[in-house]
Amino acid sequence: MSSTTTSNGSKKNGDGNDSSFSWFEGFASVFKEICNRSDKRRIIHSIKVGVALVLVSLLYLVNSMFKQIGENAMWSIMTVVVMFELYAGATLSKGINRGIGTLIGGGMGCLAAVLAAENGGIAKPTIVAISLFAYGTVATYYRLVPNIKKRYDYGFMISILTFNLVAVSGVRAEKVVEVARDRLAAIGMGFILCIFVNLFIFPIWASNDLHFSTSSKFNKLANSIQGKKKIRCFDEYFKLGSDKEIHDKVGDGSASILACKIVINSKSNDEALANHAKWEPWHGKFGLYYPWDKYLEIGEHLRELAATIISLKGCLQSPKQPLPLKRQMLKGQCDDFLLSMIWILNEIGDTIGKMEKCQTKLSINPKLQLLKLQLCPPGSVSCKIEVVGTDENLAISSSNFLLLEIAEKVEILAAKVEELGEIANFRATKIDV
Repeated sequence: MSSTTTSNGSKKNGDGNDSSFSWFEGFASVFKEICNRSDKRRIIHSIKVGVALVLVSLLYLVNSMFKQIGENAMWSIMTVVVMFELYAGATLSKGINRGIGTLIGGGMGCLAAVLAAENGGIAKPTIVAISLFAYGTVATYYRLVPNIKKRYDYGFMISILTFNLVAVSGVRAEKVVEVARDRLAAIGMGFILCIFVNLFIFPIWASNDLHFSTSSKFNKLANSIQGKKKIRCFDEYFKLGSDKEIHDKVGDGSASILACKIVINSKSNDEALANHAKWEPWHGKFGLYYPWDKYLEIGEHLRELAATIISLKGCLQSPKQPLPLKRQMLKGQCDDFLLSMIWILNEIGDTIGKMEKCQTKLSINPKLQLLKLQLCPPGSVSCKIEVVGTDENLAISSSNFLLLEIAEKVEILAAKVEELGEIANFRATKIDV
């Protein structure tokens, strides 16, 4: 396509459009798409970081402040850059860890530097080298302890770094105690500024994310059972006749499988959110000693349930399936089971989201017990997988066993959610039984 140059220097393409205008229009559309797709909190967080950097840079840019703080103002800027995180709890965690680590490492480093300076001679570098080896070895060992690493890893790292900087610089520098004190004061200023901006200007709480993430996982698993356009995962199974059709159609539920995989892969994110939430101050309905560990426990059971649902979908894809007539005999029972499971999972997820006590004994357990009796009546052996039998019987027994496993795991989940409601003091609600 040819282009021409206009009188003002901009280029026109072959159909006469101004290329500079089209470039601006394209940039505007891309920016609009980014804003629509990305989380608004990221934009808020980015603005907050910019505000914090401007404020902390005043310590270096304003002459009156620079005369009081001097070159140590750079430590305040470094503190803001390193500490500022998306979640308020993550920023508070890093700040406290950095403060305590700096105090301990700086204090021990000053002690080692002063002790080395008093001896002098060849003993001076020897004492520093021994102290560096001893402190680095012990601190690194404790840093690798799982329970300590989970919450205090950053503090130990800063402590080791500060100790080395102070102890080594003390060999050459004079007034090492005064230098360490000034740097600590500058780091404290950066810490206070981070906490002020992050906690008091549109704070983003990890506790809210963990709470609603746990609630949404129940709805995701319910949707994975329900499928697209409210077509349950068994519907296609009962409609189809040949083994090939079963494998092609039932195995095509990639969206429902993806929802289960998202739940299975959520462990690291849940643990990070719970760790940040434990550092957060009292806000909204979340107190200081809120049972965040219960959310992690519920998350583990949700991942087990998601894996069982994937196994059930895999079982429906097995090459040896009963004849269509035999499958139709099971349709009513399976429909009742799946509809009840969808209702129960949505109900539990909604109670967590609304912070209401889950009425397990009144509404959920009776349904689950009835479903289990339908799947495995008393005195029946059909609910057990027998080694001897036809391929059709084995396929039916396998799917029946997995349905029972889903019912058992949902019952455990309901009990765990009820415990969470009691410990966290969720409000009681009246529901229709």
